[in-house]
Amino acid sequence: MDLVHLDDVRAAAADLAGRIVRTPLLPCPWDDELLLKPESLQPVGSFKLRGATHAIARLDPDRRALGVVTHSSGNHGQALAYAARQAGVPCTVVIPAGAPEIKIDQVRAYGAEVLIVPPAERLPAAERIVAERGRTLIPPFDDRRIIAGQGTVGLEIAEDLPDVEVVLVPVGGGGLASGVATAVKALRPGTAVYGVEPEYAADARESLTTGELVAWGVDRTYRTSADGLRTNLSALTFAHLRERLDGIVTVTEEQIVAAMARLVRRTRLVVEPSGAVATAARIFRAPDLPTGRTVAVVTGGNVDPAVLATAATDG
Repeated sequence: MDLVHLDDVRAAAADLAGRIVRTPLLPCPWDDELLLKPESLQPVGSFKLRGATHAIARLDPDRRALGVVTHSSGNHGQALAYAARQAGVPCTVVIPAGAPEIKIDQVRAYGAEVLIVPPAERLPAAERIVAERGRTLIPPFDDRRIIAGQGTVGLEIAEDLPDVEVVLVPVGGGGLASGVATAVKALRPGTAVYGVEPEYAADARESLTTGELVAWGVDRTYRTSADGLRTNLSALTFAHLRERLDGIVTVTEEQIVAAMARLVRRTRLVVEPSGAVATAARIFRAPDLPTGRTVAVVTGGNVDPAVLATAATDG
């Protein structure tokens, strides 16, 4: 398996210069050893802009002219739609039914064509568009360009906090965790990088525990409110995590909601459930994690207004 390396992440950082926000590390008001990496501050509200922008930057002119397509529950779709508009590239986003309406509406607002299908049909539908219209598939995570782009999150953490001891990163399809672990372990080998999953979508934990790639069906993963983390690992991301991740923990739905509420109320960040899981691990799973200066990646803030209002008032 051809894994992504630090040079790939640095090349992605050069492609992204001036095109994305270099998000800060914010002190956590209730935990002096915790800093937050708020990727919710990206123009599209999530870290996904990094990988999408890098992938489009690497297309040759002929492929750009034919356009791009992806399948996404929302955040990657928004990111690709935004990056494609910035580059003048036609874009289609296949979205599984059940995704938050706020994410679907925003994909359309960025000018992309939207196709909504049953969750199990998202990839086949995208592949049909590739075959019929010649568009280039830019997957949400199963792509070296995407992993390298997401890895710039880890590159920035290592550069901005040289003495970081622990990095907590959410795991869905594994692209972000693969990239972050690649960059952090290359630059700071002594830093522990831990993945965090919802208990209701813990395919990565099972895969890493058994040593074999395991897939959970949508009947299991769609139980979690963290819609951005319902996707299974790919062979590519599994290979990265197996080699470079130090461990993985899970959090309950109640812990996700509590962490989201605390983030909204105490840090004034707009946070979606998927974006709160790393912080939830620090709050509720600390005995299972290494101690020391910790960075939790807050991956996104594209949340339904009603969910956000509940977090703000009931947290």
